Amino acid sequence: MTTRKPSETRIRTRMARTGEGYATARAALSGARTGPKPVTDAGWALRGGLHAETSNVTNVLAHLTGDTAGERLSEAMLLGVGGGLGAGYMLWEIKGQTPNLFLGFRYRWTFHDWAERTMDRLGVGYQVKTTGSSKAAASTLQEQLAEGSAVLVVPDRQVVGYWHLPAEPALAGRGRPVFSGARRSPVVAYAATDDGIRLDDRNLAPLTVDADLLADARARVTSTKNRMVVVHTVPETLPLAEAARAGIADCVAHLDAKAATVSLPAWGKWSRLVTDQRNAKGWPKLYGKAGMATTLLSVWEHVEPAGLTGGNLRDLYADFLDEAAPLLGDAADAATDAAQQFRQAARLWHEVAETALPWDVPEYARLRELVATISAGVAAGDGALAERAEAADALWDLVAEYDRKPPAEPDLAQLSAQIQAVYEAEREAVDALRHVLR
Repeated sequence: MTTRKPSETRIRTRMARTGEGYATARAALSGARTGPKPVTDAGWALRGGLHAETSNVTNVLAHLTGDTAGERLSEAMLLGVGGGLGAGYMLWEIKGQTPNLFLGFRYRWTFHDWAERTMDRLGVGYQVKTTGSSKAAASTLQEQLAEGSAVLVVPDRQVVGYWHLPAEPALAGRGRPVFSGARRSPVVAYAATDDGIRLDDRNLAPLTVDADLLADARARVTSTKNRMVVVHTVPETLPLAEAARAGIADCVAHLDAKAATVSLPAWGKWSRLVTDQRNAKGWPKLYGKAGMATTLLSVWEHVEPAGLTGGNLRDLYADFLDEAAPLLGDAADAATDAAQQFRQAARLWHEVAETALPWDVPEYARLRELVATISAGVAAGDGALAERAEAADALWDLVAEYDRKPPAEPDLAQLSAQIQAVYEAEREAVDALRHVLR
């Protein structure tokens, strides 16, 4: 097959238009069946990935076992083994700020322990280190890196800097609050250099953060106590069939729960609130005077892979079910059927994102282009620092402007109906998933 190297401008434009992540957009434009060989930095292969937690663990295990690990344990398989999908709708409300929307799409998305639970299921050996001292945490990290370990750490996304989220004192009158979910998401620290600590956050080229800044960013997430996870052993044979079944059972139980915040009923609740003019938490009251652009952009960024979070993960979970089908014996056909249902849910999520922040509104298309520029800049590592910083400055200024005076009236009725359609489709998908366990 003939392949071509697409320009970064074309990749970013496609990301903004389709909502695809960087690697997917690049592959679509190049015509390649597989991505280019990963860049290796300080002995670490920068393989990229879709979602922070799932790609982190996948890449650490691949590093420990060699290049063949990706064939045995993909990011999709890690997602499924780790419990698969979640659902959640939350508003973070801070006095004087626009209520900040957060959508959860991964199993146990409100907890810190996803990586550990997933590795336990696979029999992977690791050690968790915590301390209340930022200085001690920084010293321990340096020691681990000097020994050649790759370490999972949890920095505050705004403080660590490279996603260029606005500082809290600058929020007033300048767009949305710090992006929900961005403040607590793990990355891999894999090397110490004269310039700082090298991180893997799905980037495809070296990404360096000042060591003192990283220490400060880790200390800001006080609930984790400077938590780090050092992975040291991977079984020669992974119990994938057993782990896949256990992960599917977790996914069904989690999505089937009755909680209206952290399981499937959250989508029904959200659908109602979008148009509810009487409820204090309804969107017409919350965003009737200001802040709607902030919220619509947050919907698009949460749902689509083009932004920071990795998107709604439904397609990735469908890939897991297809990969797991040969391991599931008589339940293989049921897994394949459920995969199709979750791919349909992914298509419906794309419609939600398009209604929230329509590409055919030029001002909103510009916001999407700026988000894509930042995400592509993170993928490009240190060399794209200036470009992504400039895009972020423009993004926050425009969001603040559109919060005061929206460029278009949102179609809240259509958005509500589409979210309800997602809810119904995912209930059907979970019903299909139950057949895998019978």
